[in-house]
Amino acid sequence: MQNHSLLNTIKTTLQKSKVEKLAAIASEETFSVKDLIDLSFYHDEQIGFRAAWILENVFANHQPRFMPYINYFLEKFPQQSNLSALRHYVKILAFMTKKNASIEIKKILADYDTDHLVEVVFAWLIDDLVPVAVKSHCLNILANLNTKHNWIREELLQTMDFLVDKESIGFFAKVKQIRKQLAVRS
Repeated sequence: MQNHSLLNTIKTTLQKSKVEKLAAIASEETFSVKDLIDLSFYHDEQIGFRAAWILENVFANHQPRFMPYINYFLEKFPQQSNLSALRHYVKILAFMTKKNASIEIKKILADYDTDHLVEVVFAWLIDDLVPVAVKSHCLNILANLNTKHNWIREELLQTMDFLVDKESIGFFAKVKQIRKQLAVRS
């Protein structure tokens, strides 16, 4: 499936089963993860969202296929401005930064200069226009990267204190979870 064919396929509404099928096709080298990343920036935000959704499924279910493009994903990550696509981007990075991420991913992130990613994720966290679902994953990313950037902990605690009354009850629950991860009582 060429990039043009992929574009035509995702121009229409997708259901979860179709997304999973397209992710499986991507894992069989019919179109690349790079194509999906590039399409997630498409001028039509619905197409960008669908490409990001497929991308997340490739990462979750066909990770070896995603691996060669991790650096490309990390380079493009801060540029994602489609809020619907961004939800999938932050979810992928939250999984990448988890304690139980693969050794290969941990090595890539250990060698990658994540300073800019941290700055961007903090900016999204405090942005009033960014949806709470994105912010929730931002909390995970920052808490996970705290092991690499020890200054994050205090900054994140202060930011959560500031945001906890401004956001939803779901956000409050996530803050409790992150405080526990950072070993701080609320």
